[in-house]
Amino acid sequence: MRRIVLATLLALVTPLMATATEEQVVLGLSRDRVAITADFDGSDILIFGAVKRETPIPQGDPLQVIVAVSGPSTPVLVRRKEKKLGIWVNTDSVLVDSAPSFYAAATSAPFSQALSDTEDLRHKVSIKRAIRSVGADMNIADAQEFTRAVVRIRQNEGLYSIRENTVAVDEQTLFRTEIDMPANLTEGEYVARIFLTRGGKVVSNFQTTIDVRKVGLERFLFNLAHQQPVLYGLMSLAIAIAAGWGASAAFRALRGN
Repeated sequence: MRRIVLATLLALVTPLMATATEEQVVLGLSRDRVAITADFDGSDILIFGAVKRETPIPQGDPLQVIVAVSGPSTPVLVRRKEKKLGIWVNTDSVLVDSAPSFYAAATSAPFSQALSDTEDLRHKVSIKRAIRSVGADMNIADAQEFTRAVVRIRQNEGLYSIRENTVAVDEQTLFRTEIDMPANLTEGEYVARIFLTRGGKVVSNFQTTIDVRKVGLERFLFNLAHQQPVLYGLMSLAIAIAAGWGASAAFRALRGN
């Protein structure tokens, strides 16, 4: 199991905020790349940071922290199967416009307490808001069921999760959490977003990226399969023939002994 750390570097990193607020996230990257190799079996992302203030800690609602990590988003075609005359056949289909390949959100409190529905609609933090589906055919009944099917399938695969009460917040200043990433990651840029909230309202946020790429032999085979499919097919055929011949020769040798 590999570990990738997004660490706070208070002395080295200046927070990049669009507007000045009383509380700001300070976050830096100790490593901004994940390498997918032959023995890659997933990663733990350790995310921790601090809150920069120029005034005393505000009174009232306590500070809550939400950390959301999302993979590349792509359209997903979802089909519904029905049994007709004893055979399962595809019937309706819906194209979900955009669904992240991976999505995990960790919170320091129950999600409904950490973020209001209005702020969730604005920032698209929950799983249902991170998926966009607006092009369903009006003739298809229960079109939202197709979106829920995507969520359900990817939750079962460990690709989607909401992890409540898993962000530790110390003295309303330091925060820390771990997010598990499975072995079946999709290549691309993964976006990490950190939200500071009070009373369900976002008071500050920060965003950075992690680059996830295949390396070594995996990168070579991936590029070969996509850029030169004929050569990849011939090479696969040659390997299969050589493996079959080798197994046959070994079997004959064993029988001869």
